[in-house]
Amino acid sequence: MTSFVYDAAVLVSADRNERRAWAEHKARLEVGTIPLVPAPVVAQVSRSPRQAQLRRFLAGCRIVPLGEREAHEAGHLLGLARTADVVDAAVAIVALGNKPAVILTGDVSDMKRLLASAGREIAVVPV
Repeated sequence: MTSFVYDAAVLVSADRNERRAWAEHKARLEVGTIPLVPAPVVAQVSRSPRQAQLRRFLAGCRIVPLGEREAHEAGHLLGLARTADVVDAAVAIVALGNKPAVILTGDVSDMKRLLASAGREIAVVPV
């Protein structure tokens, strides 16, 4: 089964209660797909315990921790790509570890650069 990996743009859309984000998320859940969200993505978007929409959205996701191994992999990937966004690298690492995967992102070019640096292809869909 294909894994869906959410980046910050998806969570921001959900937090803003954007209909499309919620409808697509609901469709994934209805077919038994639990979207993956790297923990650094949650940290990037979470600003208050009062973000009820965000918390509700995340309840349907699996939060993927960034352990030591994944942190080193993300750092290595950043070095290869000559970029600095740790959160984007964490999204890429989670997707690479859960193939086949689709990354939903607001930053397609940076994500494709990271994946190209890894020498691997993952579907990247703009949000």
